[in-house]
Amino acid sequence: MSAATTHRRDAAATRAAILRAGIEGFTRHGFDGIGVREIAQAAGVSAMLVNRYFGSKEGLFAEVAEVSMTDRTVLGGDPATLARDIAAALVRRTAPAADDLSPFLLMLRSAANPRAAEILRENIERHVEAHLHEVAPDTRGTGRAAVALSVIAGFWLLRNVIGSTALNGTDEETLEATLRQLFELLLP
Repeated sequence: MSAATTHRRDAAATRAAILRAGIEGFTRHGFDGIGVREIAQAAGVSAMLVNRYFGSKEGLFAEVAEVSMTDRTVLGGDPATLARDIAAALVRRTAPAADDLSPFLLMLRSAANPRAAEILRENIERHVEAHLHEVAPDTRGTGRAAVALSVIAGFWLLRNVIGSTALNGTDEETLEATLRQLFELLLP
């Protein structure tokens, strides 16, 4: 293996480590709650390397948002089962013991920063809403995809972040059925 190959592989690994640290840091603390130095430390690199690979904190955040919004954590791809799949995934992903590194928490904790909100909006529209329009073409131009995303965000906030007694006290089968009915109306 040549020195150039080793350097390239190390560069890819370094970039990936910084991106993972950025995802975790921004999701847990929000855009304004963490700095480049803390992300660099979590990745085991210098702040200078973060800027070298991503240009700036904003550049890293933009890539974190891109990766996070491209991942299909809740939205399915089968039009015939879309409402059912969203309902099931949403209930599973918001359960009290669920993974806390969700794209929703990235959005929630960073939205107060105007530039971060703009980056998030662009990625949501480009990846999440566009995906819904592809899977449920009747939603184009109606705002229904955005309303469905609002329901997802509101449910996530109340169940996972605030810990709604009513939502956490209702059995998951009932929650799924209720959400499925709602998504069937919004995403025909």
